[in-house]
Amino acid sequence: MEPIQIVLGVAILVVAVLIVLLVILQQSQRTGLNSTIGGGNETFLSKNKSRSAEAKLARFTKILIVVFFILVVLSGLFDARAKL
Repeated sequence: MEPIQIVLGVAILVVAVLIVLLVILQQSQRTGLNSTIGGGNETFLSKNKSRSAEAKLARFTKILIVVFFILVVLSGLFDARAKL
């Protein structure tokens, strides 16, 4: 196993864990029974803050997914090259 394959494997693992954590941190887009019963007592400013934070989380998650895909493809290419 080449050192580049080890580095790519570790990078894939780190990015995968980060993706899982970011997905867990994101709030659900569905409104549940709790919000219906509890009412929506959020102010306009707090809604905008949460939207921007949620948007940043979603954007960062998408970026990490693209990075993950690129790392997996590179790992596959290096693995195929090593078998030749």
